[in-house]
Amino acid sequence: MTVPLSGNAFVLRSGPYEARIASVGATVRSLRCDGVDLIVPFGADEIRPSMRGALLAPWPNRIADGAYEFDGVVHRLVQNEPETRTAAHGLIAWTDFTATTVASDHLVLTGMIAAQPGYPWRVRIDAEFRLGPDGLTQEVTASNESATAAPVGLGGHPYLVVGSPRERGIDDLTLQLDAREILLVSPDRMLPERSVPVSDPLAGERDFREPRRIGSTALNHGFTDLARRNGRARARLLDDAGAGVEVEWDDRCPWVQIYTTDHGDGAEFRSGVAIEPMTCPPDAFNSRRDLLIVEAGESVGAGWMIRRVR
Repeated sequence: MTVPLSGNAFVLRSGPYEARIASVGATVRSLRCDGVDLIVPFGADEIRPSMRGALLAPWPNRIADGAYEFDGVVHRLVQNEPETRTAAHGLIAWTDFTATTVASDHLVLTGMIAAQPGYPWRVRIDAEFRLGPDGLTQEVTASNESATAAPVGLGGHPYLVVGSPRERGIDDLTLQLDAREILLVSPDRMLPERSVPVSDPLAGERDFREPRRIGSTALNHGFTDLARRNGRARARLLDDAGAGVEVEWDDRCPWVQIYTTDHGDGAEFRSGVAIEPMTCPPDAFNSRRDLLIVEAGESVGAGWMIRRVR
């Protein structure tokens, strides 16, 4: 049997929800509720477009010049995003994971980051998916199987959409994110420059604490200082009737990246809104801001839920 280009395919079902998971990158390939798309889908026999639905580990977002210092040693990674001269989105996204638990509404996939130039640690990544009548929960665990401590950041990369990908894109959708701080980035390399309150004029009208239409706003920014209810933050993408989709996460992710998919072309351009819970901001291997240091034999985790809003 020929394996699809996106890897082995798994289907989870519970109540009105159906999730399709691909083994390459432990990627959420599609998520629907009552037949309505909640993320921008792609086909099983299709190479995953960009980072749609992938895991980000052992770092999310970008590392400047692919270089960082850790424990007195300078490490240099491959700059896999040459246009920004950065190492982007970690090392696990194109790994073909192995299924260790498979049930109708529960799946666990396991992958390994091998010790390599630029990241000389062996780190196991377990991705757990649970589908229930209230949505899809994803839990990611990174376990350091090396003899020394390792730097780690984790994140997700779902491209949210309200219904089928829209001819008019995302401009007429409403975004709600109760975050008080935004990380400004350089326009050419998407690297951090400074943090400011979202109310600061430098933020460029990127304050979504009160829900408002996205319009022509371009976002590829990390947000923090998140308002939480019962320890959980959330971001919502809604249509004019107030229906749509939300992502919710706990305090293990003090950051969220919002990306309005402005760098694709054709059908990819502004096709959805990536809402990416993260344990640390971009370039945390250099700034050390909220960077996780995982001792030998220890584990860290993060998790989030995607659900329909009616």
